Amino acid sequence: MSVPEKFTGFQVNGPETWTEFHKNEFQPKPFGDYDVDIKIECCGVCGSDVHTISGGWGEQKFPLAVGHEIVGTALRVGPKVTLIKPGQRVGVGAQSYSCLDCRQCKNDNETYCRKQLDTYGAVWPDTGIVSQGGYSSHVRTHEHWVFPIPSSLPSTIAAPMLCAGLTAYSPLVRNGCGPGKKVGIVGLGGIGHLGLLFAKALGAEVYVISRTHSKEADALKMGADGFLATSDGPNWNQEHIMTFDLIINTANSFEGFDVDAYLALLDVHGKWVSVGLPEDEEGIRVRNQTFLKNGCFFGSSHLGSRKETLEMLELAASKGVRTWVEEVKINERNLKGVMERMKGSGGRYRFCLTGYEEAFGA
Repeated sequence: MSVPEKFTGFQVNGPETWTEFHKNEFQPKPFGDYDVDIKIECCGVCGSDVHTISGGWGEQKFPLAVGHEIVGTALRVGPKVTLIKPGQRVGVGAQSYSCLDCRQCKNDNETYCRKQLDTYGAVWPDTGIVSQGGYSSHVRTHEHWVFPIPSSLPSTIAAPMLCAGLTAYSPLVRNGCGPGKKVGIVGLGGIGHLGLLFAKALGAEVYVISRTHSKEADALKMGADGFLATSDGPNWNQEHIMTFDLIINTANSFEGFDVDAYLALLDVHGKWVSVGLPEDEEGIRVRNQTFLKNGCFFGSSHLGSRKETLEMLELAASKGVRTWVEEVKINERNLKGVMERMKGSGGRYRFCLTGYEEAFGA
């Protein structure tokens, strides 16, 4: 199957019209020796997509097609590609470039490379071309950020794992999630529900912590061992103080967020890792006194490495991890509806765009 010179995508022209999508042709970056051209089959809808096009994360480069939870078929590979073969079903996540030569890159920390570039909205070096994401017919990506999808994982199940799943999986494995550990997941959304599913697959005891009990039944169906609701009153955390080894915070808002009450849940030298990126400018106020009672650690995490991505997909395949997905056909009207729902309460628990052949042709 031939690769078109120009790709086609559903682009937004700016934050003033962020729910209006226009199907346009665009020029991808020049095809390089290590590049893979992928015909897209489906793409998950990430909160990042909404924050980006609505202006919540500041100034962006438009017109822009977002989407970085991509699954499709490799059509063409560059002459130096060794990791991917034409015809393979593959995925691409939120990162598409790093130098692969610095200290971080050489230690499986390429997501922290100072030269890392995002799958959409980044300017490719020496070209001025802005990278375009998975709301498109094709994507062109360096082989290091192209991942074979295990045959037992359906495409729409695998796609959300490539950003939301990895965002939760990396801090879980890097901070000791496993048998004998008690892990908390704050927020049961796209990232949070995959955090719960992967923490259980890794063998931990897992509690979901949310504002209300509205998602408790779903959490228990996903395998949660317990559920805490902060709306239960000032003593919501009392029975669990200093019992958690690790808490992953996926919340997308810090409004009314009593961080002291959450950190009190951690055992001595327990870890709190925030992976959500709220638009709130003020963020969380942290005082050293908060940490004294248990000597806990407070940090963050960004995506994950290629090694972790491949391990995550294999774990999902072997343990039967299944994203809770709502499939939506990609077109202008549906994209508008999905964005509006994402800005509100969102889906349960990840939208995945399908119908690419109908939208872009075979």
